Amino acid sequence: MTASRQGHLAMLLFSALVAGSFSLGSMAANLIAPAALNSARFWIAALVIGSVAAATGKLRRDYFRAPWRFAVLGGLFAVYFVLMFEGLKTAPPVSTAAVFTLTPLMSGLVGWVLLRQIMTPRVALALTVGGAGAIWVIFRADLDALRAFAVGRGEMIYFWGCVSHAIYTPMVRKLNRGEPAVAFTFGMLIAGGIILTAYGWSDVRETDWAHLPAIVWITLLYVAIFASSATFVLLQFSSLRLPSSKVMAYTYLTPSWVILWEYSLHGAVPPVLVLGGIGLTILALWMLLKD
Repeated sequence: MTASRQGHLAMLLFSALVAGSFSLGSMAANLIAPAALNSARFWIAALVIGSVAAATGKLRRDYFRAPWRFAVLGGLFAVYFVLMFEGLKTAPPVSTAAVFTLTPLMSGLVGWVLLRQIMTPRVALALTVGGAGAIWVIFRADLDALRAFAVGRGEMIYFWGCVSHAIYTPMVRKLNRGEPAVAFTFGMLIAGGIILTAYGWSDVRETDWAHLPAIVWITLLYVAIFASSATFVLLQFSSLRLPSSKVMAYTYLTPSWVILWEYSLHGAVPPVLVLGGIGLTILALWMLLKD
């Protein structure tokens, strides 16, 4: 198998694992405070990534100079994850995943502001098509809701989390000083864990960890190990084998994977008209993958 195909298979798995956090997250979001869940998530992911970094000899002290950089990145990711679970309290997983597909477009804009990165016309068109599909899903194919801009509360909360995620992506390049990705991510996770624990200490202390429903523990372990640690490895693996635009393209598969997750878990299928928006996100994926 060629290196390119290995990268594409890794990103397929990446997008499927990310999608699972939306479906499982919606089942657990109302059973535990988002700050408490994500505080535990960051520490578990830090343990996994830290073990990998230690095993590969990438925990050198000089990699952690200027710790304020990790605080900035950890804070941005902490905001993203907390607002994701706040949004999932009321927003359906499919429409929340559609909001997530707006992230590449926002990241492209932030990248231009911070790094003066220029998108090609084809990439810009693909992001616009994908954004249109996402908006169609977010408004559940309801033109009256679109005209009234009647966005659901959960979707709006999560949108601001995606803004934080969009800022995070170019900030990684701006703040990295040549550290290995695994060490850099470990520093970000430690900083995010400290920030979330301090911010949500009352929620962490008041959570009855010994008597949480099983779905909360399943979600917590899933998002920490599979939707954080494993996806980090897959993303790094693919980034070495595919152009960044093609890596980014797989974001647009997330709503489709969420539909499959929702069907597997609940037997739920979205309305036919909503599938039109999903089709546009898949078209955007094709446009970004096309040479």
